[in-house]
Amino acid sequence: MTTVIDKDQHTRRWTALPERGTSTALRSIHWTARVFGRSVARLLLFPTTLYFLLSAHAARRVSYEYLGRVRGRPAHWWHVFRHLYYFAATILDRVYLLTGEFHHFDFKFHQRELLHRQVERGQGCILLGSHLGSFEVLRALGVTRAEYPLKVLMDIVHNENLTRFLDALNPEIAGTVIVPDRPDTLIKVKESLDAGFLIGTLGDRPTSDGKTAQCQFLDGPATFPIGAIVIAAMMHCPVILFFGLYRGGNCYEIYFEKFADEIRLNREHRTEDIQHWAQRYVDRLEYYTRLAPYNWFNFYPFWD
Repeated sequence: MTTVIDKDQHTRRWTALPERGTSTALRSIHWTARVFGRSVARLLLFPTTLYFLLSAHAARRVSYEYLGRVRGRPAHWWHVFRHLYYFAATILDRVYLLTGEFHHFDFKFHQRELLHRQVERGQGCILLGSHLGSFEVLRALGVTRAEYPLKVLMDIVHNENLTRFLDALNPEIAGTVIVPDRPDTLIKVKESLDAGFLIGTLGDRPTSDGKTAQCQFLDGPATFPIGAIVIAAMMHCPVILFFGLYRGGNCYEIYFEKFADEIRLNREHRTEDIQHWAQRYVDRLEYYTRLAPYNWFNFYPFWD
């Protein structure tokens, strides 16, 4: 059922969580990564992850619940440790991705031709991702290598320290952000699509407008935003799914998948149509979540 709910009820689940990365800690990570290299910095992730395993009580509880769902059996502390470690590793890798040091990584692409065809035609599309894996892989490839004309519809308020830190690494990438929920947001999205830009957005965290659909995800009801679906329908543009999965070490697998040539919402049964498309997105998200379970980076109470 598609619902419009009090935004505090679901958005607060993640926006109210304290930001754990201080500016000093992030600068320390950056300094270590730049001075000693990725290998030494990755070794330091082990004590860092252990610290968060012991101190981040809410995230630890959520990780236990999530891993129990995706594994189909109770998780142990070492599973939670690996989950948190993968999250920390992808944050560290952003230092190199956003500064164009791609030689550190081994990328494997799946259906990359979907994006190439869009770019060759000069047609924009919605690139719908999630907090599964690393979206920064795509942003870095798109801007630093100039492979894709990419802009990102992204909330920059939560995790301000991390956002400022990453923006400072590559101001050009910071300039690709379209901030949601502003009077000119839809105008900027439309102008960008008409100019052939890919508009990246994430579809798994409720946003400030409070408009959501309740879908079945990992054997339970969970609340998902419908904003990306509604915008795609308004823009009459194709939608391509994106998942940048971290596979450990220096390996990333980047998946693109055709979602829709155009999302159409019939006026007479608009609610049902939105529900249909929301559940389709969630079904594909669940598929890739089971494919790479330690890539799930939503550390807040997710299931209703």
